[in-house]
Amino acid sequence: MGSREHVYTAARAEPPIELALPTAPSTSPAHDGPARELRLKRGEERRLSSGHLWVFSNEIDSDATPLSAFAPGDLAQITSQRSQFLGYAYVNPHALICARILSREPAHPVDRALVDTRLRAALALRERLHREPYYRLVFGESDGLPGLVLDRYGDVLVGQIATAGMEALQETVAAAVRELLAPTCLYWKNDSAARQLEQLPQVAQTAFGEAPAEITAMEAGLRFAAPLMQGQKTGWFYDQTHNRARLVRYLWPRARVLDVCSYAGAWAITALKAGAAAASCIDSSQTALDFAARNAQSNGVALETIHADAFDAMKALHERGERFDVVVLDPPAFIKRKKDVPQGQAAYRKLNQLALALIEGEGLLVSCSCSYHLAPEELVTAIQSAARHSGRFVQILESGGQSPDHPVHPAIPETRYLKAFFCRVTRGVS
Repeated sequence: MGSREHVYTAARAEPPIELALPTAPSTSPAHDGPARELRLKRGEERRLSSGHLWVFSNEIDSDATPLSAFAPGDLAQITSQRSQFLGYAYVNPHALICARILSREPAHPVDRALVDTRLRAALALRERLHREPYYRLVFGESDGLPGLVLDRYGDVLVGQIATAGMEALQETVAAAVRELLAPTCLYWKNDSAARQLEQLPQVAQTAFGEAPAEITAMEAGLRFAAPLMQGQKTGWFYDQTHNRARLVRYLWPRARVLDVCSYAGAWAITALKAGAAAASCIDSSQTALDFAARNAQSNGVALETIHADAFDAMKALHERGERFDVVVLDPPAFIKRKKDVPQGQAAYRKLNQLALALIEGEGLLVSCSCSYHLAPEELVTAIQSAARHSGRFVQILESGGQSPDHPVHPAIPETRYLKAFFCRVTRGVS
């Protein structure tokens, strides 16, 4: 769900066997000429050797290889203090994460062939996971293409680029996508605030084809429409697909469902199609709610929409005596930076407390967070604290994360960001 810059200190690992620098240096697709050396300080290669892909500016031996010699998007050969080749990376001298590794093989520099290989590998996984072409095709570092997100909506692809290095490869990626999938359109929705960290403008443009006004996503046989240019992220949240499927097993006939921060209504409509009696969607975007109502109608159900701030709406519902059997909380990230953790923790606790007050008798709470800086156990703490202050008893039945088309890179904890807890709520323990 967007790029998150985070200073990460990994456990130190033993350095690998040294490799000589390649005798034939690569040529950068962004700038003519060979990929120059970018040398690390003594001992800074250990985290990279454990599998992480990020190089921070304070890890560079600036006397030997000054970052100022590189332009944003240049390619470099990352080396240790002892001239051990660690990988090919793209560089942005103006960013805290000043380089990101794309290839660790001296014989495989960053070029069109490498991009083709990465895309084919990503596609092979998604085609095993999905019968229809609706999924996240590329998830940045986890697919070996740091800074790149590609979502597939049938024959329309929507991409987001978060880094200067991937921006320099944008045309290469577009050409590779066109050859591999032959979509009717590739639309770059490069309007993420994360681009500011790389001193990139927020722009949206079509790489090829004609961009539609809205995209279509398919989940579990249900069809959803969402706005493209005015929509959130790339238009849809594929990361919650598997969690929405999990919801079905916990529903019971005639349940009343409240979908908080609903966007285009996927949680509510999934519940209604599974037998829920009624569903209400809360969102601060009227456009999103208009799509939720349309999506409900196209899937043969009906729902209520509430255009308001989530906190205000839940408080008002409680004061009116409204109660629900199931409340789903799927808010935007309350914690975008590490310094925001205390304030964000308080927001999650308040949101969960408002939700618990709306559950009648025994019910189900689905509490989610897409804030990387909020650890799973901290969300559990927020849920438990809210339960204690509400006089409720909560049992966690299941925990979920992002869908498998958002794979986690085992050496990069930043790629694991989504948390979802399915909780039984009662008045007390019998």
